[in-house]
Amino acid sequence: MAKLGRDEGCRTQPLFSRRALLRSAQAGAFSLVAARTVPRARAQKSPNETADYKIRIAPTSLEIAPGKVIKTTAYNGTVPGPALRLKEGRPVRIDVTNDSGYPNLIHSHGLMIPSLQDGAIEEGSPIIAPGKSLTYSYLPKPFGTRWYHSHAMAMTDLTKSTYSGEFGFLIVEPAAGDPGRYDREVLLAAHHWEGHWVSMQDIKKGPPPDNGLEVMYHAATLGDRMLGHGEPVRVREGERVLFRVLNASGNMGISLALSGHRFKVLALDGNPVPTPATVDVLKLDVAERADVIVEMNNPGVWVFGATDDEDRNMGMGVVVEYADRRGEPTWSAPVNSRWDYTVFGRPGAAAAAPDETISLKFEKIPGGRGGYNRWTINGKSWPDTNPLFTVEQGKRYRLLLNNNSGDEHPVHLHRHSFEITKVGDNPTSGVIKDTISLPRFSMAEVDFIPDDPGPTFFHCHHQDHMDEGFAGLITYG
Repeated sequence: MAKLGRDEGCRTQPLFSRRALLRSAQAGAFSLVAARTVPRARAQKSPNETADYKIRIAPTSLEIAPGKVIKTTAYNGTVPGPALRLKEGRPVRIDVTNDSGYPNLIHSHGLMIPSLQDGAIEEGSPIIAPGKSLTYSYLPKPFGTRWYHSHAMAMTDLTKSTYSGEFGFLIVEPAAGDPGRYDREVLLAAHHWEGHWVSMQDIKKGPPPDNGLEVMYHAATLGDRMLGHGEPVRVREGERVLFRVLNASGNMGISLALSGHRFKVLALDGNPVPTPATVDVLKLDVAERADVIVEMNNPGVWVFGATDDEDRNMGMGVVVEYADRRGEPTWSAPVNSRWDYTVFGRPGAAAAAPDETISLKFEKIPGGRGGYNRWTINGKSWPDTNPLFTVEQGKRYRLLLNNNSGDEHPVHLHRHSFEITKVGDNPTSGVIKDTISLPRFSMAEVDFIPDDPGPTFFHCHHQDHMDEGFAGLITYG
């Protein structure tokens, strides 16, 4: 079977509300919707091809601590799912079977691949009906730490999509090979569990009376188990350990520290930074990744965990244990918790001038006590945001991102990367990402060059924000 080419990936697709599509599927009309409006890209297998990976999406029971079992959905029965290791530019074939019980699909986050293979129905990617299979096939690029996860809607169901265990690392190895300036590699994904909707006004004083429901959690993991209940990360004195850290939570940012040690940040969202700075804390919003080197030069038993006591106490952490050391793990709060993208940029070097500047303002429409908040971009909610704007291939666009709300937003651009050019009032250049965290009532600027034609989804990576309107589609002219 011929692989999807660039032209096929760029073919104009009918665009419609993701909410309407999934409701149609759940009503039993999926086969008609798919046949008429959704491309059946690589949904059949060729007898002459074998899969590089096979993924089954299905319910599972996950014991995150003795006697504490989470019923969730996962990839191949594990959380995180199997780490997919691909070679840059080498064709890959991933067969997916959907036994999750609901219409689903898998997004390959951070890859520059055709829209049909990206795993987002907004771009025209085919959804996988319950009990059906589909094959993703593409040339993976660029190299770096990426990840894969469900891109289905969850709406009010906190057991679906990114609230569930449907995520895993996707690592694209450089075509030229990895120089390997480290002794070993450790993959750590953070996730929150047992979410429930709450009216903040009912549990503490201070939230605006018109604010809608928010999600709170009872448990968390960094890795596959809660802090103190899994196997420790075992290290030896003198080792250089590469930690690939991912925030795979549905809608919660995290800050992490490793007691007695510091992080040398080599890459953010899988992309090498111009200035590999050393920091005490990693602040990762949802979907962000950091590749960091830790020099193991302080023997003992330590906690690698959330700096927030509440997060750490509900399990967000893992024990790091040196060889021949035993005892209770030590936690000490980091000295400097400041996080600033600009410290990893090019000092004194300004970004190139853009060809066009586009302003995007993000705001909340409060749902009121017991209701759900709604989100807007420039005053409109998905799907009324379409098209968000139209671009020409090869031009440089500067996006002025204005978070005019009291919530933090990790803003993600599909199938492209962008360069951070300003954070607040601080100009910078050289930091390349696919997701940027905007703290409450803050501004940032990013530049991107459209170099991967096709419908391109832009959204907040907090599942509840995306589901309730914080999304738009960028189109190529």
